[in-house]
Amino acid sequence: MNRYPQNRYSRCCGSACGGSSLIEVMLAVALMAATALGLIAGQLWTVREARAMSMREHAAWIADSVVEATYASSAGDAAIRQWSARAAVVLPHGEASVRDNGGVSFARVTWAALRDMPHSDDVIDKPVPCGGADLPVGSSCVALAFAQ
Repeated sequence: MNRYPQNRYSRCCGSACGGSSLIEVMLAVALMAATALGLIAGQLWTVREARAMSMREHAAWIADSVVEATYASSAGDAAIRQWSARAAVVLPHGEASVRDNGGVSFARVTWAALRDMPHSDDVIDKPVPCGGADLPVGSSCVALAFAQ
């Protein structure tokens, strides 16, 4: 007869199961940590892309306003200067301009890409150079073509 009553719920006897539950807990914690890091990385990517999209959207609005300003011949140059000043406020090192390229005019808004933004080479559907002009490295651009 055994002096100590045997526990019906115990799977291990003596030290046979030594650290198996500890290993299971460590694996579960490691799996949860890897999943959490993946979710955090996905959220950071989403925030970066949202900021980049917001800048492109602001630049497109400014370029559209520049096009509208060029149709009003009375205030054309002054309005372009005003929108260029507004681009400098809204976008980092923003600049708005109008260029002619073989009978087609381009309203172009350029700005300095932020440090943590995706580079233009990382874009899947990469557009042609902005309004027929090459951009310096680290710059982004939106160009709208129009006929005067």
